[in-house]
Amino acid sequence: MGDKVDLIEQRSLKLEEIRKLGHDPYPHRYELSHTVAELVHEFSKKSGQELEQEEVSVQTVGRLVNLRGHGKAGFADLQGSGERIQIYVRQDRVGQENHQLFRLFDIGDIIGCRGTLFRTKTDELTIKAEQLDFLAKGLLPLPEKWHGLSDVEIRYRQRYLDLMANRKVRDIFIRRGRIISEIRNFLESRGYLEVETPMMQPLAGGAAARPFKTFHEALNIPLFLRIAPELYLKRLIVGGFDRVYEINRSFRNEGISTQHNPEFTMLEFYQAYSDYQDLMNLTEEMLQTVVQAVTGGLEVQFSGNSIDFSKFVRYSMIEAIQKFWKEESAPSTEDLCRHEQLGAVVQKAGLDFEAGLNWGKMLELLFEHVVEEHLIQPTFIYDFPTELSPLSKTKDEDSRFAERFELFIGGLEIANAYSELNDPEEQRKRFKEQVEARVRGDSEAHEMDEDYLKALQYGMPPTAGEGIGIDRLTMVLTDSDSIREVILFPQLRPKS
Repeated sequence: MGDKVDLIEQRSLKLEEIRKLGHDPYPHRYELSHTVAELVHEFSKKSGQELEQEEVSVQTVGRLVNLRGHGKAGFADLQGSGERIQIYVRQDRVGQENHQLFRLFDIGDIIGCRGTLFRTKTDELTIKAEQLDFLAKGLLPLPEKWHGLSDVEIRYRQRYLDLMANRKVRDIFIRRGRIISEIRNFLESRGYLEVETPMMQPLAGGAAARPFKTFHEALNIPLFLRIAPELYLKRLIVGGFDRVYEINRSFRNEGISTQHNPEFTMLEFYQAYSDYQDLMNLTEEMLQTVVQAVTGGLEVQFSGNSIDFSKFVRYSMIEAIQKFWKEESAPSTEDLCRHEQLGAVVQKAGLDFEAGLNWGKMLELLFEHVVEEHLIQPTFIYDFPTELSPLSKTKDEDSRFAERFELFIGGLEIANAYSELNDPEEQRKRFKEQVEARVRGDSEAHEMDEDYLKALQYGMPPTAGEGIGIDRLTMVLTDSDSIREVILFPQLRPKS
């Protein structure tokens, strides 16, 4: 600790010396001709002879990440926009005063450099400095071995250091931005309108999850951070916007894991005059378009597996359980569709469950145990129990099942969609069942939403809606093993 304090003091003293030389250590702006990345991309293929003939004059900025030599000549590395370039500083070229400034630089400082490009004897692209400018002092020294910063605690708490030190991390977030941009392009080219809905809501609805609670002082009412934008987006369908989407931040007061963060980003979109089969087709086309645009192909590596987006497979939930059953003889469709027989199947699979667990929850438990780990390639699982889908239309031929699907990739649930229930009386009945479940202790069950029911009474056309987890999709497309790797500032317990 003492050494670190000494280093901070030394840097503070250098800052005062820089002021004495007449430099504003925190100027307002700096004119540049190129970013470091632009210099590297534009001139990296030019030979030393070409650079000498063209006499390329440049002015750039960056963070000092390396310093070598303290005599009358020295080298330094500037980092900016994810790239690096070397600078060469000679006293007889920059002048004594400017060279004195150079000797007060520390690793971590932000500087400007004007000069001409050339190649050294080792053929490295370099700026021969003519003028150096000081732009900001790094008063705190960078961590030891910061070039290969791997301490997860530091990386997540001080993401700015992580972005400086790890090129791969920077690339993850550049790709994340590209994924979102390509999704927007895809939806808007098909007539979707991007909208915004409330993040603070009087009722927590649109998903089965425990909400975060807050309070509005001026209105004197309790509010909830949204767990999903669904019920507001469907109000917009009622209002006449036939295709809407929102890339939203949602909040769920639940556990943290490699797949879950309490604050996360979701794409949610709704298409009138469509059903869940239409959205299955649309989702397949959208993901293939996005993956091709972002990665340059349709195959990506994730968690040691090669994921092929050129083909998607589809199973009903019942079919999936039968296909991936580990024993010799898979249970029959009848055994899986009847409560009593299903209970025996679940027990045979070695799973414990509470007495009184309904058929739908029991089937979900069996599905998670038998199937999910096998869903590596893009796989749609459709026809979920209606008991698990309070906002979905039921299948005409069998009301025990809802017109709903989930998409799994790399063992992760990526998307959830269904044909939306638009019968206000049936929706009221489903809400009542959820309220009863809430009374029995299910803290994730829906509350009665009278305003949403009123909206349905004005008439909502046949509609299909879907939510896609942006964070999990980014995990797959960047080969990241934790959701925290793809969220810039993941939620952490504060340090004491």
